[in-house]
Amino acid sequence: MDKQSLMQRNNLIRAGVMGANDGILSVSGIVLGVAGATSNTGTILLAGFAGMLAGTVSMAMGEYVSVSSQHDAQEKVRRIQTDALATNYDGEFAYIQNKYTSDGISPKLARQATEEMMSKDALTTTVRERYGFTLDHELSAGGAAMASLISFPIGSILPMLAISTTPKDMREIATFIAVIIALTLTGYSAAVLNGANKKRAALRNVIAGVFTMVVTYIIGSLFR
Repeated sequence: MDKQSLMQRNNLIRAGVMGANDGILSVSGIVLGVAGATSNTGTILLAGFAGMLAGTVSMAMGEYVSVSSQHDAQEKVRRIQTDALATNYDGEFAYIQNKYTSDGISPKLARQATEEMMSKDALTTTVRERYGFTLDHELSAGGAAMASLISFPIGSILPMLAISTTPKDMREIATFIAVIIALTLTGYSAAVLNGANKKRAALRNVIAGVFTMVVTYIIGSLFR
C-alpha cells in the first residue's frame, strides 16, 4: 500500500509540474505575442488572462481524458487476462516460464519462480509480464485533473506579473528572462521525477520556451 501511495503521489506531482510548465510556456507566448502588437498593458493582460482560463480548463480536461483512457485500456487487459487464466491457465503458466527461461534463468528455477508467483497472484503476474505494467498502481484521473487545474494558473501568473510590473522599455526582456529561469526549474523538476538527464531536460524545456516566445513576439510585431 505504501509503495502504491508513493507511486500515485509522484504521478500527481508530475501532473502538477507539467501543468505549471505548460502554464508558463503557453501564457508567456500569448503575452509576448500581444506585446509585439500593442503596448497597452490592459490588452496584454486581458489576452493573458483569457489564455490562462482556456489553458487551465483544457489542461485539466486533457489530463482527465488521458488518464481515463489509460484506465480503460488497463481494464480491458484485466478482463482479457482474467478470461485467459480461467480458460487456459496452463498456457499462461507456460508463457511466463518460457519468458523467464529466455531471460537466462535455468528451466528449473524459472518453473519454481513461475509457480510461486502464479500461486500468489496469477493475474498481476501475467499482466506484468505480458503488458509491462502493474494493476492498481495507476494515477487517479480526478487527481491529475485537479493538479493541472491548480498548477496551470500558478505557472501562468509569472509571465503576466513580469510583463505588467516592469517598465515598458524593459518588460519584454524581463519577461523573457523570468520565463527562462522558471522553465529551467520546471524542466529540472520534471527530470528529477522521471529519472531523466536533468541538464538535458532543462535545456530542452528552455529551448522550447525561447522558440515559442520569439516566434509569437515576431508574429505579434507584424500587426503593429
